[in-house]
Amino acid sequence: MANTDTSLKECLASIDGATAAALVDYTSGMALGSVGGGKDFNIEVAAAGNTDVVRSKLRTMEHLGIKEEIEDILITLTSQYHMIRPLKRRGGNGLFLYLVLDAGRANLAMARHQLRRIEAELEV
Repeated sequence: MANTDTSLKECLASIDGATAAALVDYTSGMALGSVGGGKDFNIEVAAAGNTDVVRSKLRTMEHLGIKEEIEDILITLTSQYHMIRPLKRRGGNGLFLYLVLDAGRANLAMARHQLRRIEAELEV
């Protein structure tokens, strides 16, 4: 099992095109850990803002009576992909992994695969 900092650093190191990552509590909007980003991209602000995306999708699923779990949410921008993966493991309730990818360098299928592996190894 890997701790949060190690897992987030592994996101950037092992996922082609990854530019930022965070572990986020969507009940409070707080990033519990983050790596990457910079002066042009504040990962903490982006992570907090995406808590609204997760909450909204969960509410919509509830209103529609959908009893499934979210595997991931993908937001595609012109130059970036934003991937949100709610944690399903014990201790992960209310948390999600947030990954930002450079669209020109990323492979979405591989990024999803790597993020699932990192989630499985994450110690919360």
